[in-house]
Amino acid sequence: MGVDTRNAGFWRWYRVLPIFLMAAILALSLGIGFLPKPLVRSLFFPVNYAERIDDAAQRHGVDSHLVAAVIRCESGWNESAQSRAGAVGLMQIMPDTAKMVSEMGTVDTNHYNPSDLTDPATNIEYGTAYLSYLQSALESDDEVIAAYNAGLGSVQSWQEQSDGSGSFVDSIAYPETRHYVERVNEALRQYQQYYPNKMSTR
Repeated sequence: MGVDTRNAGFWRWYRVLPIFLMAAILALSLGIGFLPKPLVRSLFFPVNYAERIDDAAQRHGVDSHLVAAVIRCESGWNESAQSRAGAVGLMQIMPDTAKMVSEMGTVDTNHYNPSDLTDPATNIEYGTAYLSYLQSALESDDEVIAAYNAGLGSVQSWQEQSDGSGSFVDSIAYPETRHYVERVNEALRQYQQYYPNKMSTR
C-alpha cells in the first residue's frame, strides 16, 4: 500500500506553519523597535480626534493616553460602532451612562447632547467624563478600567470579596473583564511610549 505523499506533505506543513508564524511575529516585534516613531505611530497606533481627546482629558483630569487606549479597545476607532448591548460610538457609551453623567453636571449639555453619542466629540466628552467619575470612586487604573467594562458595582463587589493577598486583577470574577484590563493596559503602554506628551503632539 503506497503512501499518500500529498497528505504527508500537508501534515509536514501543518506542523511547520505555526513555527513560521511565531518567527514572523517575533521578527515584526523586533523590527518595530528599529522603525522611526512617527512611522510606527501612523502604521500601528494611529490616533483620530487627538485634539478632542486632549481637550476632554484636560477638562476632566484624565490621562489622554488612557482615553485613547479605551477607544482602541472598545471600538478600534470606529465612530459608528454599536454593540448588541446598546453601547454606542468610539468609547462605546451606554445611553443610560451618558444620561447619568449629564445629570451630574460635569458635561456642558448645551454643547454635548447626551443623545448624540455617534458624534465623536460628544462621545469622547461623555466617555472621558465617565472615566473621571470612576477615578473619583476608585483607587487604581486597573479598577477604573475594569469598572468601565463591568460597572462600578461589580468592581466594588470584587474589592469586598478580595482578601488583599493578591493583585486586584486576580480578584476579577469575569474572564472577559480580566482580559479587557490587560488589553487596555497594553494599549496604554504603547500610547505612552509613542505619544510621550499629548496625543495631539507629534
